[in-house]
Amino acid sequence: MALAWIHEDTPLWDRGKADVVGRAAPGVFDWTPPKEGELVPGEWFRVEADGSVAGYGWMDCSWGDAEVSLAVKPDFRGRGVGGFILDHLDREAAARGVNYLYNAVGKAHPEGARVTAWLQQSGFAPSGDGLLKRRVRPR
Repeated sequence: MALAWIHEDTPLWDRGKADVVGRAAPGVFDWTPPKEGELVPGEWFRVEADGSVAGYGWMDCSWGDAEVSLAVKPDFRGRGVGGFILDHLDREAAARGVNYLYNAVGKAHPEGARVTAWLQQSGFAPSGDGLLKRRVRPR
């Protein structure tokens, strides 16, 4: 399966995001999805597998750190797409001079323990403020 990393220059809420991010179980993301065609904050990256949307990565940089989130379409879970997204978010952060990536797995996340364990296996560690952080890997 060939994966493509696509930076969205002007990210809008569209069918792809609604299908992958918008359909996440309640508690995964703490927000109300925007209306189709509305601008969405942060930097968005679409992952395609042989032309089909497989997932999204999101990053918002501030003060030398970057909050990151990712979502993988259910059909593509367990196939390395999440790791691909995380690796590419790390590269994007390194290119911007960011020091740390961080993620907050909410208490209401239905798979919070599994996601937390996966992030920890990927080098993230609890930071004491409810976040999981990992130093950006130098390139």
